[in-house]
Amino acid sequence: MQFLKILFWCLLAFIAAVFTFGNWTTVSIQLFGDLVMEINLPLLLLLTFLLGFVPTLVYQHIARWRLRQRLAAAERALASTRAISEAALPEPLATVSAQTAATSETI
Repeated sequence: MQFLKILFWCLLAFIAAVFTFGNWTTVSIQLFGDLVMEINLPLLLLLTFLLGFVPTLVYQHIARWRLRQRLAAAERALASTRAISEAALPEPLATVSAQTAATSETI
C-alpha cells in the first residue's frame, strides 16, 4: 500500500513538472488602476490553488480541534458520572449473604 502511495505522488509530481515546463509563459493580469502584474502561469495556478486550499485546511483543523475538545469534555463528564454512580451503589447481595452466613455459623 505504501508503494502505491509513493507511486501516485511521483506520478503527480511528474505530471506537474511536465505541465510546468510546457506552459512556462508569462501571463499579464490587470490589477486595479493602471497596474499590470506579469507572472508565470504555473506560479499563478499554484497561488490560486493555495488561496483556496489554505483557508479550507485551517477551517478543518479548527473544527477537528473543537470536536476533540468536546469529546474530551464528554469523556470527563462520563467518567465523573460513573464515579458518582458507583459510589452510590449498595454492596452486592453476594457479599452481604456471605457475611450473614458467616455470622450465623459463629452464633
